[in-house]
Order: sequence, then C-alpha cells, then structure tokens
Amino acid sequence: MAKKDKVKEELQAEEQVTEEQVVAEEEEVTEEKQEGAEGQDKLVKEYMDRLQRTMAEFDNFRKRTIKEKSQMYENGTKETLEKLLPIVDNFERALSSVSEEEKELPFTQGVEMIFKQLMGTLNELGVEPIEAAGKEFDPNLHHAVTHAEDDEFGDNTVAEEFQKRLHVQRCCT
Repeated sequence: MAKKDKVKEELQAEEQVTEEQVVAEEEEVTEEKQEGAEGQDKLVKEYMDRLQRTMAEFDNFRKRTIKEKSQMYENGTKETLEKLLPIVDNFERALSSVSEEEKELPFTQGVEMIFKQLMGTLNELGVEPIEAAGKEFDPNLHHAVTHAEDDEFGDNTVAEEFQKRLHVQRCCT
C-alpha cells in the first residue's frame, strides 16, 4: 500500500502543480490582456493626438493660404491702379489744354467720354480724387511744390493744385 499511497501523493502533487500552473497561466493571460488593452488605449490616444494636430495644421495652412492669396490679389490690383493714375493725369492735362472751339469736335468729345468711363471704373474700384485746393496741407496726401504767403488762405492751406492726385481707398472689395 505504501506504493499506492506514494503514487496517489505524486498524482495529487502533480495535480496541484498543474492547477498552480493553470492559475499562473490564466493570470499571465489576464495581465497580458490588460496590458494589451492599456497599450491599445495608449495607441488610440496617440493616434487621436496626431490626427488633431494634423487637422489643426491643415486648418492653419488653409487659412494662411487664403490670406496670402487675398493679399497677393490686393497688392496686384493696387499696383495696377497706381500705374493707371499717371494716365489719368495725362488725360486731364490733355483735356485742359483743349480750346473752346476744339471741345465741340467729335474727337475731343470721344476722348472726354473715354476719360469719364475710366474715372467711373476707377471710382467703382475705390480710387477717388484727393481734394486739395483750400484744404489744410497734409504731407501724407499732398506734395508741396512751392510755399506762398497769401492772406486769402491761412497757414498750411493748399492754395493751388498743380496736379490732381488720386487715392486708392479700398481695393476691389
């Protein structure tokens, strides 16, 4: 019987070892699952953070591009308008040099119509003449050619306008 008891004890010991191994393995699997879930949560958070940052970068890029496009358009339009202003001055000089008899000529009338059309278009684009005669001198708007003492006008008052100036107030809105 001693052999039988010994065999029984060995079987029980083996069962106990295998039960302990099964429990240990189950605990390891549970820990791995928990670690895997934590790892997945961490990975999801990392991906969400990346996605949010990428979306924010793209939104900033889109806004910056729109702003740059708008500035380029406004700068180009302003430069074009500024290059047209000397042409307006030349039109005004040409029309002011026409004699009374020549004003009735079809050619002169055609030039006047073209000038009015050009001024109307420029006005629609925000280009307006700067009123100078009789106004206080503003170095930001006016160019002084001479200084004259005149009792009719006060100090720092524009007495005479030699050349009309135009100002781009707003650009193509």
